[in-house]
Amino acid sequence: MKFLRRLHTYYLSVVLLFLCSLTACENSLDDINRITAKETGVETAKGVTILYTIGSKTKSRISAPLMLRHQEAVPYIEFTKTIHADFFNDTLGIESTMDAHYAKYNETESKVFLRDSVVVINTKGDTLYCNELYWDRKRTGEEFYTDKPVRIRTPTHILDGDGLDAPQDFKSWHLINGRGIVRVGSSEFPQ
Repeated sequence: MKFLRRLHTYYLSVVLLFLCSLTACENSLDDINRITAKETGVETAKGVTILYTIGSKTKSRISAPLMLRHQEAVPYIEFTKTIHADFFNDTLGIESTMDAHYAKYNETESKVFLRDSVVVINTKGDTLYCNELYWDRKRTGEEFYTDKPVRIRTPTHILDGDGLDAPQDFKSWHLINGRGIVRVGSSEFPQ
């Protein structure tokens, strides 16, 4: 009797296992392709440093922990984990620095879009803060520009504006709808 009971349990287990195998899950071909597909057309570089030169003169040095170069109809480069740039004068002295959490460089337009905690500092310590900024090398004398809110802090001023145009060395700037606190010494008042 025990033997028949064990045999019955064994056959029942085999039948249940067979039925389970017939109803097993199956992935669609689209799911398989999506899971196994590799990202094509994207080159990845880590710990990059790029020197930008004109006529054998170094104009800027860009460094970033991660760079993604996308090979699309309009190729572009992304810096998704911060970017830092030093801008040089003719004697390789640093004129200004720029930092941002994200940058996208459009290769066909030679234009860089910067966003998220953008900070530009010149040699005088003047500091630009904004959330979006364009750096366009084709706009000589006004390489930096934005139509978004900006703040500039100098040793004596705190200025806000609705946009900005500035050269790459950030020695001067033009604020759009500028406003703020300007300290003026008594010697600068007209008599």
